[in-house]
Amino acid sequence: MLAPVRSLCVYMFRRLTVRMNSPYFTDSTAVLDTSARETMGKSAVNKGGIRRLRSRMAQGLKSEDDPPKVKAELHEQSISDAPLQTHAQTPAETVSSCKNTTTKGKKEAVDDQAPLTSPRKSRRGRLKVEYEDEGVELKRERWEPCDWRTQLSFIREMRSKQDAPVDQMGAGKCYDAEAPPEVRRYQVLISLMLSSQTKDHVTAGAMQRLREHDLSVDTVLNMDEETLGKLIYPVGFWRTKVKYIKQATALIQQEFGGDIPDTVEGLIRLPGVGPKMAHLAMDIAWNQVSGIGVDTHVHRISNRLGWTRKETKTPEETRRDLEEWLPRDLWSEINWLLVGFGQQVCLPVGPLCSMCLNQHTCPSAHRSSPSKKLKSSLASPTPQVKEEPADASRSRCPSQSRKHTAQQEVSGNERQEKPTPNHAPSLLRQRNRRNRKEGAPPSGQTSVFTPDS
Repeated sequence: MLAPVRSLCVYMFRRLTVRMNSPYFTDSTAVLDTSARETMGKSAVNKGGIRRLRSRMAQGLKSEDDPPKVKAELHEQSISDAPLQTHAQTPAETVSSCKNTTTKGKKEAVDDQAPLTSPRKSRRGRLKVEYEDEGVELKRERWEPCDWRTQLSFIREMRSKQDAPVDQMGAGKCYDAEAPPEVRRYQVLISLMLSSQTKDHVTAGAMQRLREHDLSVDTVLNMDEETLGKLIYPVGFWRTKVKYIKQATALIQQEFGGDIPDTVEGLIRLPGVGPKMAHLAMDIAWNQVSGIGVDTHVHRISNRLGWTRKETKTPEETRRDLEEWLPRDLWSEINWLLVGFGQQVCLPVGPLCSMCLNQHTCPSAHRSSPSKKLKSSLASPTPQVKEEPADASRSRCPSQSRKHTAQQEVSGNERQEKPTPNHAPSLLRQRNRRNRKEGAPPSGQTSVFTPDS
C-alpha cells in the first residue's frame, strides 16, 4: 500500500518543481515576493496599522448592520445642538419628549432617508393676556354725555349772580361762624336734617330760632321734644325730625364724644341722615369731598340734561351715575350750581326753557314747558276751541285747509259778536269768602311748599 502512495507523491513533487521553474511562474513569484516584502516592510513601519484599519472597517460594517444605535446617536446630537427653549420644561414634558425620541428613533430606523426632526412637538403659541404685561392696565370704556362741558359753562354763567335762595340761606350759611369748630359742625348737620323736604327760607328761619337758644349738643339733649318742635316748626315732617334730632344728638354724645362723625359711614349711622346729607356734611363741615350730594334738584336736572346713561328713578342712582364720569374736582361745585339753577330756571313744574342758555343742547328743552295760557274758568266762561297739531294741517289738501280756516274765522266772528258776561270777579269773591271762613289764605296765595330734599 505504501509503494503506490509514495510513487504518487514523488510524481506530484516533480511536476510542481518543473512548473515552478518556468519563466512565467518565476516572474510572478518574484513580483509576489516583492509586494510581500514591501507590505511586510510597511506593516513593520506602521506597527500593525493595517490591523487597526481592518478592525475599524469591521466595526463600521457592524455599526451599519445596527441602525437604531446610529439613529439614537444622531438624535442625541440633534437634541444637544438644538437651541434652548425660552421657557422651562416641566418633568411631564421631559418624560413625553424622551418617549417621542425613542419612538421616532424606531420609525426612522425603518426609513434611513427620512429627515431628522426635533424630538419635541411644536407647541401652540401662548395667548397674550393684557393685564399680565407690566404697566398695562385694563381700560374700561369711559362714558360721558355730549356737550356737558358747554352746558356746565352756561349754567355757571346763569349762576354768576349768586342770588338763588341756596346762596343766601343754604346749609353752608346757617351755622354760627364764631362758634367752636365742633359746634359749627353740629349746626351744619342739624341744618341739613331740617332742609329735607323744606324750602330754604323755612330752614333758615328754624335755624335762626335754634341759634337764639344756643344750638349745641348739650342744649338739644336738655331740651324737651315739645320745645324743640315749636322752634323748628313749620319745617316739613317736623314731628319726625324732632325724634331724629334727639336720637342723633344722643348718639353723637355717647359714641363720638360730642362731635359729628368724620366719615360717611359714621354719619349714615345717625338717625335721619342719608347719603346726600352725609356727603354734604363731609364737604361743608369737614372740608372733605367724599361724593356728590344729590337732592331733588340735582336728580331732576341731571336727567333732563341727559347726564346719566339712562333715566334714573332715585337720587342715589343719579349720584352713582354722575360719580362714574364727572371729574372729582367738580363734585363739590355741582350741587351748589344745580340747586340754584333748579330754584331759578329749571323749575320742577314749568321750567323756563326759553330763558335757559342750554335750550339748544338740552334734550328735554320745551318738552315740559308748554306755552302759558290763561285759565278759561277764571277769564271767561266761553268754551275753548281745540287746537289741532301742526302736522294735521299739512296732511289736509289745500281746499280742505281753506274751508277749515274759513270756518274758524266765522266762528271767531260769531264769538266776538255775542257778548258774554264775565263772572270771574264774582267767582273770586265767593272763593275768598269761603277761604276766610275756613281759615285758608286768599286765592292767588299759597302756603303749601313743594317738597325739596
